[in-house]
Amino acid sequence: MGGGQVTERQGLSWEGKHVTVAGLGVSGVPAAKVLRERGALVTVVNDGDDERARAQAAELEALGVTVRLGDGATLPQGTELIVTAPGWKPDKPLFAAAAEAGVPVWGDVELAWRLRGPDAAPWLAVTGTNGKTTTVQMLASILKAAGLRTAAVGNIGVSLLDAVLGEEQYDVLAVELSSYQLHWAPSLRAHSAAVLNLAPDHLDWHGSMEAYAKDKGRIYEGNRVACVYNVADKATEDLVREADVEEGCRAVGFTLGTPGPSQLGVVDGILVDRAFVENRQKNAQELAEVSDVNPPAPHNIANALAAAALARAFGVPAAAVRDGLRAFTPDAHRIAHVADVDGVAYVDDSKATNTHAAKASLAAYESIVWIGGGLAKGATFDELVAKSAQRLRGAVLIGADRALIREALARHAPEVPVVDLDRTDTGAMLQAVQEARRLAAPGDTVLLAPACASMDMFANYNQRGDAFAKAVRELGT
Repeated sequence: MGGGQVTERQGLSWEGKHVTVAGLGVSGVPAAKVLRERGALVTVVNDGDDERARAQAAELEALGVTVRLGDGATLPQGTELIVTAPGWKPDKPLFAAAAEAGVPVWGDVELAWRLRGPDAAPWLAVTGTNGKTTTVQMLASILKAAGLRTAAVGNIGVSLLDAVLGEEQYDVLAVELSSYQLHWAPSLRAHSAAVLNLAPDHLDWHGSMEAYAKDKGRIYEGNRVACVYNVADKATEDLVREADVEEGCRAVGFTLGTPGPSQLGVVDGILVDRAFVENRQKNAQELAEVSDVNPPAPHNIANALAAAALARAFGVPAAAVRDGLRAFTPDAHRIAHVADVDGVAYVDDSKATNTHAAKASLAAYESIVWIGGGLAKGATFDELVAKSAQRLRGAVLIGADRALIREALARHAPEVPVVDLDRTDTGAMLQAVQEARRLAAPGDTVLLAPACASMDMFANYNQRGDAFAKAVRELGT
């Protein structure tokens, strides 16, 4: 994969090149337009044939793009390159046909990387099972505080193609990359990159944990200055050891404990840097206070340290780290404090859609009434419950797979009172919050950290979090 015979950066034109774009949607439509503008003969193939796909097809056909709806398996004749949407699984017949024909496959990230101009902004890249979006947004805030022209782009929802090819000039880009995107980006070479953590996720797509980790590890390939890893997650350091990086690139760890040389960490409530300082064996640079991180939950402090490490790798001064963290406001539904009612705090972490994220969320509070459940996506809950049992004062379970959590609670926290709500209508969340209020005492936190996807009851995790916040507000009226 990833052949270079069709890239402008090597002096060849796209004019007349036969390129197949796999998939419409957020990445496919922009890719098709960009390639057509450059003279490529573009064919889009798409599995689906619904109303939205037909509308997108009509838009592209007006630009001279050929679109084949309902056929994502056949390799169009003459194809010299496939540009795929990141979600298309590697085992699709289209890719098997491409491999047999010797046709390279790129993702939209790879295309953006290849289309960068000679003076393009370097990329500071972030991946991991959880925390990517928050870390990239923190990083962009820090870079802006340093006076740099930047944007948070990539898997965060802002097209890298738009960032690379748009009129706005950047000094550096803060780039969020998923494992899907990294799988299809063979030539990406970041200035510096971070893998925040690794936990089983998307294994149906990758096929195994080993393959998932390998794709995450691609982010380190060719790094120039720093490979940032999580000291508490040995798998991330292992990926650094396996990476082929440029001479002089350093491994830089982040830890919630006291940092050693070449690490960032926390000392007496202060975020400190012992990596990007002179005589790091003896010296440390204060960057910010823990209270500058919003919210100062342990996993969010880890996100801040990773963002700080990438910014420091790019030469950002310590004061900009502090100012950027202070200026940062997290997106909704990420350990967001909704209200205090009768001495009980209500916190919305609807974005905790897997067990790894929920474990971090539960670790942030001492006494919790937990609202969990939804679509488990094949997850098991024994480890999550066992590690969190001492913090649980009660649990309210909702959603299609709540029985899996109930059974884990029975095994590992049998003394914790559990309310099992057998309903999926629009009033379910209101009842869940009311039941949680009944279980909670002053000083407790009622925490929505579902550890599951939301689509059994809600359109997405945003709608689930909104329903929780609305229910909490009704408590106070």
